Amino acid sequence: MKILAVIPARYASTRFPGKPLAMIQGKTMIQRVVEQVKKAKLITDLVVATDDDRIADEVKRFGGKFVMTSTTHPSGTDRCFEALQKQQKTFDAVINVQGDEPFIHPEQIDQLAQLIQPEDASIATLIQPIKDKSQLFDPNVVKVITNPAGKAIYFSRQPIPYLRNIAMDDWLTNFVFYRHIGIYAYKCEVLKQITSLPPSPLEMAESLEQLRWLEQGISIRTGLTEHAQFGVDTPADLEKLFNNI
Repeated sequence: MKILAVIPARYASTRFPGKPLAMIQGKTMIQRVVEQVKKAKLITDLVVATDDDRIADEVKRFGGKFVMTSTTHPSGTDRCFEALQKQQKTFDAVINVQGDEPFIHPEQIDQLAQLIQPEDASIATLIQPIKDKSQLFDPNVVKVITNPAGKAIYFSRQPIPYLRNIAMDDWLTNFVFYRHIGIYAYKCEVLKQITSLPPSPLEMAESLEQLRWLEQGISIRTGLTEHAQFGVDTPADLEKLFNNI
């Protein structure tokens, strides 16, 4: 299977403008993400999808590939599809790698590549057990529940499921909750389909685009990962990241 990895990287982040160009021990964040993705074994090609010349110049400086995309995309998914459309080669699937995960594990990318391989696979993503109470009740940490086959049933910013008759302080000791890791693999035809769908009621309620896909009956396969995540949304997150290096 031919798989294109796309790293959406826009400059105008509300909480952290210019985030892809933030320096992390002598390298920009976008360079670190590209270097990690290149270590994956099941990727056919890799491209940064950006909307800003400053990011394009930086990718060019360290020898990476980039494609210029629209400044009006509502999500990284839409930016990925435009990047796919601008490729000269054909691919079977696309992996959307977050541009703010400078230490993403190559094994996670290969895991997604394997999850999207089956003929009936449409979209794949990763999940991780929640072990900290603060994450369980943090609306910025997206939770997910799955069926026995590992397909997502629902994503929410609230803890799901609700444990009736159990004190919230004891929830983690009575049930295994999962957080969603925001990296996706899509079959190319499915990526085209989902970017043409209008926003759905559940998506708008929770501000989670994957709910639009579920509402349309598109299955999302999940894979379990134990690797720690170091996403950067704000300058404060960058400070935390330095403390974990």
